[in-house]
Amino acid sequence: MWVQVKSAPNLIIAEMWKEFFEGEGIPTRILPGQERKPSSGELASYRILVSQEKVHVVEEVLRKL
Repeated sequence: MWVQVKSAPNLIIAEMWKEFFEGEGIPTRILPGQERKPSSGELASYRILVSQEKVHVVEEVLRKL
C-alpha cells in the first residue's frame, strides 16, 4: 500500500522530492493532487507517495533535513 508523505504545489517540486527520496533508496510515486477541479501539467498540485513499509525511513530522513 502506498501512503502520502508530502504534497507539492507543482510538478517540478514533486519531482525534486521523488528524486531525493529515491536517492535515499525509497521507491516513490507521484500522483496528481485531489482537487475539486482536475488539472494537470506543471501548475497542478501533486502528492508524493511511498510504500507503507518505508514511511518510518522517510520520517527519519526528513528529521535530518
